[in-house]
Amino acid sequence: MSRLLQYLLIAVCIAVLLVISRWVGTQAYTWMPPQATAEAQKVDQIFSFLASVGAFVLLGLVGMMLYSAIFFRASKHDYTEGHPSRGDVRLEILWTAIPTLLVAWLAFQGFQIYQQLDILNLDRVVHLHLPLDDAAVAAEPRPDQAKKADFTVDVFAKQWEWSFRYPNNITSNELHLPVNRRTQLNLHAQEVIHGFYVPEFRLKQDIVPLRDIDIVISPIREGKYTLRDSQFSGTYFALMQAPVYVETLEKYNQWLKGANKSMTIKNQAVAEYTEPTQTLFNSGWYTVAPTQTEIATQRKINNDT
Repeated sequence: MSRLLQYLLIAVCIAVLLVISRWVGTQAYTWMPPQATAEAQKVDQIFSFLASVGAFVLLGLVGMMLYSAIFFRASKHDYTEGHPSRGDVRLEILWTAIPTLLVAWLAFQGFQIYQQLDILNLDRVVHLHLPLDDAAVAAEPRPDQAKKADFTVDVFAKQWEWSFRYPNNITSNELHLPVNRRTQLNLHAQEVIHGFYVPEFRLKQDIVPLRDIDIVISPIREGKYTLRDSQFSGTYFALMQAPVYVETLEKYNQWLKGANKSMTIKNQAVAEYTEPTQTLFNSGWYTVAPTQTEIATQRKINNDT
């Protein structure tokens, strides 16, 4: 086989691998939960790109191994040693340069995605500020708070429960978000590190005690989702969940107006804690006893009124 034909065959194989890898990358969108925020669209783009690159590398390596095993295998009774391998400077440069360029390209893609989030008016996707010694300065409102979000909700995480405070001093164990509107979530942890994570939102943020951390999300898909704790915060952290409702602005305002009823809700951590142990022995490990939530939704009334 002439050298030109060999090069042509290699080029055809690379082209086929590129087409297949691109197809795998497009299929990667179906592997993820539904895109519920504008941020999810940008995150899934780089995930698809990574899937394409991974498929190209995997198929290329497996193809070379199969080709070598088929066309260069020794005969049945051939026990002679193979030809000694000798170094090739060009090959060394090739397999060093390609991964370097690939990693640099992936970093560039990640930076581009972050820049695109800025275009979505998320120039400060995550904002963290430490407590200040001067209480008066700490109490001053941040000037960027009203600019980067249409609504603001305070999120409180504790072992093992989520609670949310809305405008007009409304508190609830449900997170309601208006669709197609930017909402700033002010995250607060009471005792240990928690993790705010909704898979459909593609934004996960750790919540550190004594630090106020803000994130901005832009829901684009109505529906009910589940907020989970992504950090190990204790025995019942897997049960620390809260419903998330993305709804129209009219339904959101209607819910705010009607959020003045109190009711008892079921806390799964309490149910697990009160259940008799099913293990053969008691480990005796210390755990924080969960408390039953008394109020699911209520409107707080200031003492001055």
